[in-house]
Amino acid sequence: MAIQLRKNTVLSNDNIKTFRAIVVLNEMINGDRQFSSNAYGDDAALQPLFAELTANGYIISSGGVYKVSSKGRGVFDTFMKRYTEYLKVYDVFSFVDLEKGEFAFSSYFDFDTDDDWFNFTDNERFDDLRIAVAMFKNIDPAEIVFMSFINENRFDTTAAGWQNGLMGDDAWAEIEEICNTAIKPDEVGKDAMVDIINQGSELMIKLMEEEQNQNNNNGGYNGGTTTTTVVEEETIEYYEPYYDPYYISPIWLLPLFIW
Repeated sequence: MAIQLRKNTVLSNDNIKTFRAIVVLNEMINGDRQFSSNAYGDDAALQPLFAELTANGYIISSGGVYKVSSKGRGVFDTFMKRYTEYLKVYDVFSFVDLEKGEFAFSSYFDFDTDDDWFNFTDNERFDDLRIAVAMFKNIDPAEIVFMSFINENRFDTTAAGWQNGLMGDDAWAEIEEICNTAIKPDEVGKDAMVDIINQGSELMIKLMEEEQNQNNNNGGYNGGTTTTTVVEEETIEYYEPYYDPYYISPIWLLPLFIW
């Protein structure tokens, strides 16, 4: 496998429409928000997006409001599977000390509070290799950055005027900038990338096992009934193919929106 060389990321109009659509569909599906088909106020900024989603069958207009179609839910479900995998598989590469070959996440369970963890990782010795790993596996780095934005609630739909922000250009220009300034596979080197992905995959499995062990050992108490989380071995087994640094989950090969 030839290592991917540095090149600039430029988001296409389809990329941007896809990311905007995911934010809106999430608001409709998980936020139970209804958008009027007679757009008014801040929601009027979303009308061009609603028009394209309707024209392509991802949403329908019914009773004066937009509703997500089965086709739209299918696309959103595929994205959420990718997002779940991003959190499980790619986050472990967020903080890597390339000089020492150490992963910050190897110490994740040593900290009692989020603040302690954030203080530990806020160190210039750690590099973010998520984009490098995504590019090595031929996964769109822009989607990885978009997912990090979602995880950080950068598209805060409780903020006034979020619709105009979503339909503007700033977020997408920032995603391009992050992709273009991030460490690339060719800077790390092929052998080093393979080694890093192997180490990260092994660490990911250990972290999942530790999390499940802690859940089992810390059964909750609710109304006199002790509840214990059952270890789901199939969950661990699902991620074992990632020991192969060249493995790409089939969910990344499924198309999302077709505009």
